[in-house]
Amino acid sequence: MAEITADMVKQLREATNVGMMECKKALMEAGGDAAKATKLLRERGIGVAAKRAMRSTNQGLLASAAADGGRIFSLVEVMCETDFVARNENFQAFVRKLAEAACRTDGNLADETRDLVIAKIAEIGENIVVRRNLRYQLKDTGRLGAYVHLGGKVGVLIEVGAQKDGSLADPRLAELVTDLTLHVTASAPRYLVPAEIPADVIAAEREIYAKQVKDKPPQIVQKIVDGKMKKFHSEVCLLEQPFVKEPKQSVAALLAATAKALEDGLTIRRFVRWQLGE
Repeated sequence: MAEITADMVKQLREATNVGMMECKKALMEAGGDAAKATKLLRERGIGVAAKRAMRSTNQGLLASAAADGGRIFSLVEVMCETDFVARNENFQAFVRKLAEAACRTDGNLADETRDLVIAKIAEIGENIVVRRNLRYQLKDTGRLGAYVHLGGKVGVLIEVGAQKDGSLADPRLAELVTDLTLHVTASAPRYLVPAEIPADVIAAEREIYAKQVKDKPPQIVQKIVDGKMKKFHSEVCLLEQPFVKEPKQSVAALLAATAKALEDGLTIRRFVRWQLGE
């Protein structure tokens, strides 16, 4: 049997990122042939991944990446089993790598990075699941922004549209986009405007409010319900919400004020807010 040296194990470890003991075992089985040992580790990794796939993944990270000079942003959610692994730099670097890969696809990132995930499962020893991925590509003139908060527990993407190319280099637009990502993180809007609220959600809310004041005259009930719905809109619709940095000003008013200062037409085209494990 070929002698398995420490240097051989080290080289295989560096090439595969698999633990030293697993590398030595694979080299021994492969008679010292590094290529065969690498194949064994890959095959074994698939087996390990299958065994660990049934383990629950309640921890993990959200991460974002940018590409094409800021014209593309991604958001990914990658789950693992323990907070210990979620806080590990190795796992965090892997999630950042997946976020970069997500900038290149609108497809299912879990399917497209299956081999990478299997290898990382074998290396780390925990089940890993790429739970979801999203890519924003700038549709027209405008600016994208992203923010990941609480050590990867909350992630936000937003797209703000503009009409003038000259606004793109203006720091006031950059500040607006940053402020909006922070606001969405803190205030968790569910919709952009009231018109986006599904009819069944509106009906359910109105029914609840009507029951709260059912003993009052019908015309009073209608007026109270309408008032409560207006408050509901200000809680769940981004443009209706009080701006988190200046509650006396709505987000719509902030957008209008910045547009006036830039002498441009600004709109919020879309946004998303993910919370880990939701």
